[in-house]
Amino acid sequence: MWRSTRMVVLTAISAALYASILIPFKVVPLIPGVTEFRPASAVPVVCSFLFGPAGAWGAAFGNVIGELFGGLGPGDVFGFIANLAYGFVPYALWETFTDAPPTARTVRGGVALLAVIAVAALLCATIVGWGLNMLGFHPFTLLAPLVFVNSAVASAVLAPLLLRVLHPRLAKAHLLYRDVLGPRARPSWPRRLLGVSLVVSGTVAAFTTGWLVASGRWVPPWAVLHTASGGGEIGLGLLPLLAVVLLGCLLL
Repeated sequence: MWRSTRMVVLTAISAALYASILIPFKVVPLIPGVTEFRPASAVPVVCSFLFGPAGAWGAAFGNVIGELFGGLGPGDVFGFIANLAYGFVPYALWETFTDAPPTARTVRGGVALLAVIAVAALLCATIVGWGLNMLGFHPFTLLAPLVFVNSAVASAVLAPLLLRVLHPRLAKAHLLYRDVLGPRARPSWPRRLLGVSLVVSGTVAAFTTGWLVASGRWVPPWAVLHTASGGGEIGLGLLPLLAVVLLGCLLL
Protein backbone atom coordinates (compact mmCIF):
# COMPACT_ATOMS: atom_id res chain seq x y z
CA MET A 1 0.00 0.00 0.00
CA TRP A 2 2.94 2.37 0.53
CA ARG A 3 3.50 2.44 -3.23
CA SER A 4 0.05 3.98 -3.72
CA THR A 5 -0.26 7.74 -3.19
CA ARG A 6 -4.01 7.41 -2.62
CA MET A 7 -3.49 4.80 0.11
CA VAL A 8 -0.98 7.06 1.85
CA VAL A 9 -3.50 9.89 1.67
CA LEU A 10 -6.22 7.61 3.09
CA THR A 11 -3.83 6.69 5.93
CA ALA A 12 -3.39 10.39 6.74
CA ILE A 13 -7.16 10.97 6.58
CA SER A 14 -7.83 8.00 8.89
CA ALA A 15 -5.18 9.17 11.37
CA ALA A 16 -6.44 12.75 11.36
CA LEU A 17 -10.06 11.68 11.84
CA TYR A 18 -9.18 9.35 14.69
CA ALA A 19 -7.00 11.91 16.47
CA SER A 20 -9.52 14.73 16.00
CA ILE A 21 -12.16 12.74 17.89
CA LEU A 22 -9.76 11.32 20.47
CA ILE A 23 -8.33 14.65 21.59
CA PRO A 24 -11.52 16.38 22.86
CA PHE A 25 -12.33 13.38 25.06
CA LYS A 26 -8.96 13.55 26.84
CA VAL A 27 -10.85 15.57 29.45
CA VAL A 28 -12.95 12.46 30.30
CA PRO A 29 -10.27 10.04 31.59
CA LEU A 30 -11.16 6.55 32.80
CA ILE A 31 -7.57 5.86 33.87
CA PRO A 32 -5.65 9.18 33.89
CA GLY A 33 -2.77 9.18 31.44
CA VAL A 34 -3.74 5.79 30.00
CA THR A 35 -7.24 5.75 28.54
CA GLU A 36 -10.36 7.86 28.41
CA PHE A 37 -13.96 7.60 27.27
CA ARG A 38 -13.51 6.74 23.59
CA PRO A 39 -16.40 7.11 21.17
CA ALA A 40 -13.55 7.51 18.66
CA SER A 41 -12.96 3.75 18.98
CA ALA A 42 -15.48 3.28 16.19
CA VAL A 43 -13.22 5.15 13.74
CA PRO A 44 -10.53 2.43 13.32
CA VAL A 45 -13.23 -0.18 12.69
CA VAL A 46 -15.03 1.96 10.12
CA CYS A 47 -11.78 2.99 8.40
CA SER A 48 -10.63 -0.64 8.44
CA PHE A 49 -13.64 -1.75 6.40
CA LEU A 50 -13.43 1.25 4.10
CA PHE A 51 -9.69 1.70 3.62
CA GLY A 52 -8.18 -1.66 4.63
CA PRO A 53 -4.47 -1.40 5.48
CA ALA A 54 -4.65 2.40 5.30
CA GLY A 55 -7.26 2.29 8.07
CA ALA A 56 -5.00 0.06 10.17
CA TRP A 57 -1.96 2.33 9.86
CA GLY A 58 -4.20 5.37 10.32
CA ALA A 59 -5.44 3.94 13.63
CA ALA A 60 -1.88 3.40 14.84
CA PHE A 61 -0.62 6.84 13.87
CA GLY A 62 -3.84 8.56 14.95
CA ASN A 63 -3.51 7.06 18.43
CA VAL A 64 0.04 8.41 18.71
CA ILE A 65 -1.16 11.88 17.69
CA GLY A 66 -3.92 11.69 20.28
CA GLU A 67 -1.46 10.63 22.98
CA LEU A 68 0.64 13.71 22.28
CA PHE A 69 -2.11 15.66 24.03
CA GLY A 70 -2.11 13.37 27.05
CA GLY A 71 1.63 12.81 27.44
CA LEU A 72 3.69 10.20 25.60
CA GLY A 73 5.39 7.39 27.48
CA PRO A 74 6.88 3.93 26.96
CA GLY A 75 3.42 2.38 27.12
CA ASP A 76 2.45 4.17 23.92
CA VAL A 77 4.56 1.69 21.95
CA PHE A 78 2.01 -0.95 22.90
CA GLY A 79 -0.79 1.49 22.11
CA PHE A 80 0.61 1.83 18.60
CA ILE A 81 0.75 -1.95 18.12
CA ALA A 82 -2.68 -2.47 19.68
CA ASN A 83 -4.35 0.11 17.45
CA LEU A 84 -2.59 -1.27 14.37
CA ALA A 85 -4.10 -4.67 15.21
CA TYR A 86 -7.45 -3.04 15.98
CA GLY A 87 -7.52 -1.53 12.51
CA PHE A 88 -6.23 -4.65 10.77
CA VAL A 89 -8.43 -7.42 12.17
CA PRO A 90 -11.89 -6.18 11.01
CA TYR A 91 -11.24 -6.03 7.28
CA ALA A 92 -8.84 -9.00 7.31
CA LEU A 93 -11.34 -11.33 9.00
CA TRP A 94 -14.30 -10.04 6.99
CA GLU A 95 -12.77 -10.41 3.55
CA THR A 96 -11.50 -13.88 4.43
CA PHE A 97 -14.99 -15.30 4.04
CA THR A 98 -17.10 -12.87 2.06
CA ASP A 99 -17.16 -10.13 -0.54
CA ALA A 100 -20.42 -8.74 0.86
CA PRO A 101 -20.31 -5.15 2.13
CA PRO A 102 -20.14 -4.82 5.94
CA THR A 103 -23.37 -2.83 6.12
CA ALA A 104 -25.23 -5.29 8.40
CA ARG A 105 -28.55 -5.27 6.53
CA THR A 106 -29.40 -8.81 7.64
CA VAL A 107 -29.41 -10.47 11.04
CA ARG A 108 -26.64 -12.82 9.95
CA GLY A 109 -24.56 -9.94 8.62
CA GLY A 110 -25.13 -7.94 11.80
CA VAL A 111 -24.05 -10.82 14.03
CA ALA A 112 -20.95 -11.42 11.90
CA LEU A 113 -20.04 -7.72 12.04
CA LEU A 114 -20.41 -7.61 15.82
CA ALA A 115 -18.32 -10.78 16.19
CA VAL A 116 -15.50 -9.29 14.12
CA ILE A 117 -15.65 -6.07 16.17
CA ALA A 118 -15.50 -8.08 19.41
CA VAL A 119 -12.39 -10.00 18.31
CA ALA A 120 -10.64 -6.80 17.22
CA ALA A 121 -11.50 -5.01 20.48
CA LEU A 122 -10.40 -8.00 22.58
CA LEU A 123 -7.05 -8.19 20.78
CA CYS A 124 -6.48 -4.45 21.20
CA ALA A 125 -7.32 -4.66 24.91
CA THR A 126 -5.08 -7.69 25.40
CA ILE A 127 -2.05 -6.04 23.82
CA VAL A 128 -2.52 -2.83 25.85
CA GLY A 129 -3.07 -4.75 29.10
CA TRP A 130 -0.11 -7.03 28.39
CA GLY A 131 2.27 -4.17 27.63
CA LEU A 132 1.36 -1.87 30.50
CA ASN A 133 1.24 -4.67 33.08
CA MET A 134 4.63 -5.91 31.84
CA LEU A 135 6.01 -2.40 32.37
CA GLY A 136 4.50 -2.35 35.87
CA PHE A 137 2.07 0.52 35.22
CA HIS A 138 -1.42 -1.00 35.59
CA PRO A 139 -2.73 -4.51 36.30
CA PHE A 140 -4.11 -6.48 33.39
CA THR A 141 -7.26 -7.30 35.35
CA LEU A 142 -8.18 -3.61 35.49
CA LEU A 143 -6.90 -2.23 32.21
CA ALA A 144 -7.68 -4.94 29.64
CA PRO A 145 -11.40 -5.37 30.48
CA LEU A 146 -11.85 -1.59 30.60
CA VAL A 147 -10.24 -1.08 27.19
CA PHE A 148 -12.26 -3.95 25.73
CA VAL A 149 -15.63 -2.63 26.95
CA ASN A 150 -14.71 0.94 26.00
CA SER A 151 -13.78 -0.08 22.44
CA ALA A 152 -16.38 -2.77 21.83
CA VAL A 153 -19.41 -0.79 23.00
CA ALA A 154 -18.56 2.36 21.04
CA SER A 155 -17.79 0.36 17.89
CA ALA A 156 -20.82 -1.93 18.18
CA VAL A 157 -23.14 1.08 18.45
CA LEU A 158 -21.56 3.52 16.00
CA ALA A 159 -19.69 1.45 13.39
CA PRO A 160 -22.73 -0.29 11.79
CA LEU A 161 -24.53 3.05 11.44
CA LEU A 162 -21.51 4.81 9.94
CA LEU A 163 -20.77 1.95 7.58
CA ARG A 164 -24.33 1.93 6.30
CA VAL A 165 -24.00 5.61 5.43
CA LEU A 166 -20.41 5.75 4.18
CA HIS A 167 -19.74 2.42 2.50
CA PRO A 168 -22.16 2.79 -0.46
CA ARG A 169 -21.04 6.36 -1.13
CA LEU A 170 -17.33 5.51 -1.11
CA ALA A 171 -18.00 2.43 -3.22
CA LYS A 172 -19.76 4.61 -5.77
CA ALA A 173 -16.78 6.99 -5.77
CA HIS A 174 -14.35 4.03 -6.11
CA LEU A 175 -12.50 4.99 -2.94
CA LEU A 176 -12.66 1.66 -1.12
CA TYR A 177 -9.29 0.01 -0.61
CA ARG A 178 -9.92 -2.72 -3.18
CA ASP A 179 -10.78 -0.07 -5.75
CA VAL A 180 -7.42 1.56 -5.08
CA LEU A 181 -5.23 -1.53 -4.67
CA GLY A 182 -7.03 -3.76 -7.14
CA PRO A 183 -8.28 -7.33 -6.62
CA ARG A 184 -6.31 -9.65 -4.37
CA ALA A 185 -6.03 -13.38 -4.90
CA ARG A 186 -7.79 -15.00 -1.97
CA PRO A 187 -5.66 -17.62 -0.13
CA SER A 188 -6.76 -21.23 -0.15
CA TRP A 189 -9.68 -22.24 2.05
CA PRO A 190 -7.55 -24.29 4.52
CA ARG A 191 -5.12 -21.39 4.91
CA ARG A 192 -7.93 -18.92 5.55
CA LEU A 193 -9.60 -21.22 8.05
CA LEU A 194 -6.32 -21.79 9.87
CA GLY A 195 -5.57 -18.05 9.92
CA VAL A 196 -8.95 -17.11 11.38
CA SER A 197 -8.76 -19.95 13.90
CA LEU A 198 -5.34 -18.83 15.11
CA VAL A 199 -6.38 -15.17 15.40
CA VAL A 200 -9.59 -15.91 17.31
CA SER A 201 -8.31 -18.71 19.55
CA GLY A 202 -5.00 -16.95 20.21
CA THR A 203 -6.77 -13.72 21.17
CA VAL A 204 -9.19 -15.43 23.55
CA ALA A 205 -6.41 -17.54 25.05
CA ALA A 206 -4.12 -14.52 25.52
CA PHE A 207 -6.85 -12.49 27.23
CA THR A 208 -7.81 -15.41 29.49
CA THR A 209 -4.19 -16.15 30.36
CA GLY A 210 -3.54 -12.48 31.13
CA TRP A 211 -6.49 -12.44 33.49
CA LEU A 212 -5.46 -15.65 35.27
CA VAL A 213 -1.82 -14.62 35.64
CA ALA A 214 -2.57 -11.07 36.80
CA SER A 215 -5.11 -12.32 39.35
CA GLY A 216 -2.61 -14.84 40.71
CA ARG A 217 -4.69 -17.90 39.78
CA TRP A 218 -2.23 -19.48 37.36
CA VAL A 219 1.30 -19.02 36.09
CA PRO A 220 2.17 -20.65 32.74
CA PRO A 221 5.10 -23.06 33.03
CA TRP A 222 6.96 -21.15 30.29
CA ALA A 223 6.82 -17.89 32.31
CA VAL A 224 10.13 -18.58 34.02
CA LEU A 225 10.88 -14.93 34.89
CA HIS A 226 9.34 -14.03 38.25
CA THR A 227 9.05 -10.41 39.39
CA ALA A 228 7.48 -8.66 42.36
CA SER A 229 5.08 -6.71 40.14
CA GLY A 230 4.08 -9.76 38.08
CA GLY A 231 5.30 -8.04 34.91
CA GLY A 232 7.67 -10.86 34.01
CA GLU A 233 4.95 -13.49 34.33
CA ILE A 234 2.56 -11.47 32.18
CA GLY A 235 5.24 -10.64 29.63
CA LEU A 236 6.39 -14.21 29.04
CA GLY A 237 3.01 -15.79 29.72
CA LEU A 238 1.22 -14.00 26.87
CA LEU A 239 4.11 -13.82 24.41
CA PRO A 240 3.62 -17.27 22.78
CA LEU A 241 -0.13 -16.73 22.50
CA LEU A 242 0.30 -13.33 20.86
CA ALA A 243 2.80 -14.96 18.49
CA VAL A 244 0.00 -17.37 17.52
CA VAL A 245 -2.22 -14.36 16.73
CA LEU A 246 0.56 -12.82 14.64
CA LEU A 247 0.97 -16.05 12.68
CA GLY A 248 -2.78 -16.10 12.05
CA CYS A 249 -2.66 -12.51 10.78
CA LEU A 250 0.18 -13.39 8.41
CA LEU A 251 -1.84 -16.27 6.99
CA LEU A 252 -4.71 -13.92 6.18
